[in-house]
Amino acid sequence: MAHPVKGLLYPEHRELVSGQVTDVYFFRTKNIIANSHLKDVKVRMEVHSYKLPRRYDWAVFAGLWESIELLEGLDVNVYSIPEGTVYYEKEPLMLIEGRYADIAMLETALLGILRHATTVATKSARIKRLAGDKTVLFFGLRSAHPLISLVLDKYSYIGGADGVSGLLAEKYLGLKPRGTMPHALIIAFGDQIEAWKHYAEMYGQDGVIALVDTFCDERFESLLAAETLKDKLIGVRLDTPGSRRGRMKDIIEEVRWTLDVNGYKHVKIFISGGIDEKEIVELRDLADGFGVGTSIAWATNIDISMDIVEVDRGNGWTPITKRGKLPAAKMLYRCPDGSDYITRLEETAPTCPDGSEAKQLLEKIIESGRLVKHPPSIEEIRNYVLEQVNKLPPPEPRD
Repeated sequence: MAHPVKGLLYPEHRELVSGQVTDVYFFRTKNIIANSHLKDVKVRMEVHSYKLPRRYDWAVFAGLWESIELLEGLDVNVYSIPEGTVYYEKEPLMLIEGRYADIAMLETALLGILRHATTVATKSARIKRLAGDKTVLFFGLRSAHPLISLVLDKYSYIGGADGVSGLLAEKYLGLKPRGTMPHALIIAFGDQIEAWKHYAEMYGQDGVIALVDTFCDERFESLLAAETLKDKLIGVRLDTPGSRRGRMKDIIEEVRWTLDVNGYKHVKIFISGGIDEKEIVELRDLADGFGVGTSIAWATNIDISMDIVEVDRGNGWTPITKRGKLPAAKMLYRCPDGSDYITRLEETAPTCPDGSEAKQLLEKIIESGRLVKHPPSIEEIRNYVLEQVNKLPPPEPRD
């Protein structure tokens, strides 16, 4: 066993899918159920988000296909809204039907996947909606444990980020990593011109975005980079620390003006370093793109829970749940105008205001342990997210 200090502790995949990554009380509950007259009791467990964070009117459901890996092969039926679906408070997101003894040990891992993925994807979608047609790149890997780097890259991209910086994203997600250069490169050379030239020689085939605030004023270094790299320079990146930043909008205006009057109108300006929703709104009319990290990687958590809503003890399904939740398994429907309707699972589809039949959003994914629907590509999920989010009003930026 790895030493808790000297080694990186991370559960093997087999431990994850077998339910070992769980809270001890689920382990005890499973054993009690298995050794009682309730060992064959069946439940319908509903996944839902009863309350969204302040100033969140909607969220983006993510993590479905990772959670399905935990459930496939068990004697369960699983219904879910499609990954990437925009949803609202109190709506059913998934329904898992089977013996409670088979499901209990997986609740911790299932909710961990869904909550984290949904949190990252939703924040990324909010950032992209506020940025509009400006580029958003996810630069947040250094703010979290490295073993979840692919999780962060995957769900920030699904939510709407135009690119990610993680090297392994290409190998495992099919996403070519994007980024510029660190201050460390320039400091190592001790001369920004020499660093820019070496970078351009090795990685400038598609143009160079130069970091322009290492030693000097941003306006001075931007013009210096343009005069040094000429047509190879396609952009400059300002990563000015907060301690020296002042009013970032004024700095960008100076850089833009200086580049323009010297004949470099084609050079774009990218901003990174402490970027969140308020900065996006303040700077989006001047900047051409943003590198966003911590605010996506450590976004406000979206609470997703899983509760028993019906029980079958051998004599049919009985609606039952804990206080504060609505008993009975539910179905979610959506109309062309975007309005949603929640019904009992067995009820017929409601009629939309335009006279059409509402679309059923919860689809069967697993039937008796067998996968009956297959995942779309990461690009298809991202496009689905953006198609929905772009029809919504821009979110109100959080403080």
